[in-house]
Amino acid sequence: MDNIIVVVYLIFILCIGIYSGKGVKSLREFSVSHRSYSSWIIFATLSASFIGGGFSLGNAEKVFRFGIVNVVALWGFSLKEILVAKFIAPKTRRFPNFISTGDLMAPAYGKSGKIITGVFSVFLCAGIVGAQVGAMGKIFNVFLGIDELWGILIGCGIVIAYSTIGGMRAVVLTDIIQFAVLGVGIPLTLFVGLHHAGGFSAVVDALPAGHFSIPGDHMTWLALLSLFLAFLLGETLVPPYVQRLFIGKNSRETARGTLFSGLISIPFFAVTGLIGIVALALAPDLNPNLAMPYVIQTTLPIGLRGIVIAGVISIVMSSADSFLNGAASGFINDIIKPLRHKPLTDSTELNLAKLANFVVGISAIVFAISIESILDILLYAYNFWAPIILVPLAAVLLEFKTTKAGFYAGAFAGICGTLFWKQLLGSPAGIDGLVIGVLCNLICFVIVNNSVYEKLDEPKLCPEESNS
Repeated sequence: MDNIIVVVYLIFILCIGIYSGKGVKSLREFSVSHRSYSSWIIFATLSASFIGGGFSLGNAEKVFRFGIVNVVALWGFSLKEILVAKFIAPKTRRFPNFISTGDLMAPAYGKSGKIITGVFSVFLCAGIVGAQVGAMGKIFNVFLGIDELWGILIGCGIVIAYSTIGGMRAVVLTDIIQFAVLGVGIPLTLFVGLHHAGGFSAVVDALPAGHFSIPGDHMTWLALLSLFLAFLLGETLVPPYVQRLFIGKNSRETARGTLFSGLISIPFFAVTGLIGIVALALAPDLNPNLAMPYVIQTTLPIGLRGIVIAGVISIVMSSADSFLNGAASGFINDIIKPLRHKPLTDSTELNLAKLANFVVGISAIVFAISIESILDILLYAYNFWAPIILVPLAAVLLEFKTTKAGFYAGAFAGICGTLFWKQLLGSPAGIDGLVIGVLCNLICFVIVNNSVYEKLDEPKLCPEESNS
């Protein structure tokens, strides 16, 4: 019965996604649909997008290993969403015709700035899709008994199919369905799992010492702060979330939807983390990567288990389709179009975007197979974004001073700072290289921008004054 429920659900999602893609005729529709969604739809699609394999299965894994401190670190992401809702989302009314992150960068940093942003958008999105693809393989293996590679091919194949055909319209519609399923299934798993383990107090008694303490036995306060900042900065203004800022009917709806999404993530991260705690209490010798699947498989009754498995699959699909769309849109709009001397027709742009969607999906499969931990894939992918793009992009949205020189200097300092701290020094004191990279970018960006503006503001001497 569980298998039938999952198969029917997958077929339903595939059909809905493909059907919703009818009528998509341009890259703009593929990227941001009709730009008239309400705050509740933005809330659902944004929440479904970021609640992926890393923030669910990956969170359960890390809490199983290191304790509840990982939930606290993930709340950095929640704070980021709240800050975006407060300070950035209201400003989206200034960009009625933009469809990608590169569109935001082009007016301030020129064509080259847009292309660079597009390149790193594709790297980031492919890495995050890889995290979801890796989670998909484990889900199919544990629940359906299918080899991980075949699970990846089946699950990712469905996502690639409907996101390629339907674009953002298919992504939003399937996200709403997927969010509804996971919103019921994941909390239900925790409730039943706690009951199966004898209640919350019994779970706490079965835990190793320090698993409920902050920062715990495996982390210092400085390392916790670093990880918190990594999650706060790592996915800030990444392409799929920027696209969500463009699809609302107005900036007020966009800001409300973003705020609701940030608020709901706080208890959701706690729920997925506590599932890892339940798994530890039930099976201390379990492979941590299987923490959430184990609780679902061993504590839920037949039928209900099938619904929850569908919810877990929804978690992965809803994140993968958003980042696939972000990568495809960024590749065509921010890289291909600026490099061409002659404009492409609408049909050609759309076909290229669909091809890019397919290629990124295949690349993500390769990426997922090479790295074991889902959450580690996310942190690795973050290094292609925040230290290079975040500071100059935030400066544009917050209407700060910007110069091309500041963009290049900050990007160079950011990537050098990240590599030096992470690769050469080995992340001393547990501080992530991403945090150091963003700090280096910010310092150089501000210094260079101020220097350029000071030179522009210097009074120009006439020839007589100069001779005297």
